[in-house]
Amino acid sequence: MDSISLNGNKQTPEDFELQTKLKASGRIPEHIAIIMDGNGRWAKTKGNIRIFGHKAGVDSVRDATEVCAQLGVKYLTLYAFSTENWRRPSAEVSALMNLLVQALRRETKKLNENDIRLNAIGQIERFPKQCQKQLAEALEITKDNNRMQLCLALSYSGRWDITQAVRKIADAVKSGDINPEDIDDNLINDHLVTADIPDPDLIIRTSGEFRISNFLLWQLAYSELYITNTFWPDFRRDELYKAIESYQKRERRFGKISEQVAETSSST
Repeated sequence: MDSISLNGNKQTPEDFELQTKLKASGRIPEHIAIIMDGNGRWAKTKGNIRIFGHKAGVDSVRDATEVCAQLGVKYLTLYAFSTENWRRPSAEVSALMNLLVQALRRETKKLNENDIRLNAIGQIERFPKQCQKQLAEALEITKDNNRMQLCLALSYSGRWDITQAVRKIADAVKSGDINPEDIDDNLINDHLVTADIPDPDLIIRTSGEFRISNFLLWQLAYSELYITNTFWPDFRRDELYKAIESYQKRERRFGKISEQVAETSSST
């Protein structure tokens, strides 16, 4: 399975060596989340329309997925379409919906062959029926795979996620199933759409923007951030390696001091 390929190309000896060194140099993140930004601006630099950039970005999705699976990342979450993206021109939204259907049709077989499970979070019911149908088929085909989970955030926003969790908890309190004093971080986490997914260790944002853009607001509380000026269509495995190398140099204290972290590490 180490020779996983979504691009149809065999892994080169040079790339295998790079990955081996990366695995030996430190911990590989269990969960990486990516805000895939800059498709439209990339297309503009090429003198083309925005959808041209979105189509080019699919190649970056394929490459990032392949590399993460090869490295042993267990969860890869991609911010593919936010609730705010519905405000874009209708022609662009329609083109994005068609692109999603085409990508699912083309990539599902490859994901399944490589033991990658597809997941989706967000207000999927807002998507056209054709998109929902194609997505449901892809989820069903890959549901038993366990090498890595590729999660697409579709019509997703962090505020929506928290709001729907609060509503569920409020209903449970109203019905007497939960006491108000039982509400804590764990209970809230259990009602988020990511309840079965660990919080991201590393979040990557492309195109140089320094903001979270309403993505996984609760879940990113202690995620390590990595910002690159590279537009998403140009983001390839070398950029991902740089992000992971940066992550490996960080000391994740989670509110503790360095001495406590070192003591915990030495005892495990």
